[in-house]
Amino acid sequence: MFDVEAVKERLTAFGYETGEGDDFSLSFCVEKVRGSIRNRTHLDIVPAGLEAAAVDMAAGEFLQAKKTFAPDSLTGLDLGAAVKQIQAGDTNTVFAPGEGSLTAEQRLDIFIRHLQARESEILHYRRLKW
Repeated sequence: MFDVEAVKERLTAFGYETGEGDDFSLSFCVEKVRGSIRNRTHLDIVPAGLEAAAVDMAAGEFLQAKKTFAPDSLTGLDLGAAVKQIQAGDTNTVFAPGEGSLTAEQRLDIFIRHLQARESEILHYRRLKW
């Protein structure tokens, strides 16, 4: 289910440990995403198929606010843990070419944009409004 606890678990998976001071911000981000999805889809609820996307969007909103207002609190976030290359036999696949030239802030911005960019998924649930 899409709620504050799901967003907390997602942030923990990214290496960010939430504290008591984060509760209001998390609740606000969840309600903001919930309202945004309802406005875009013209539905009264967040559809079950969008719950995972909604959790990522709320996590992205939260991280964006933290980056803006309390950037020092994001030091535990490990942006270098993502898989960059897989080699299986003769096949070599590189997922992040040129990433070595990006700063930590640039990688964080890319990560946040990835979490928030779910418009195409939301459009699948859109209903006409008369």
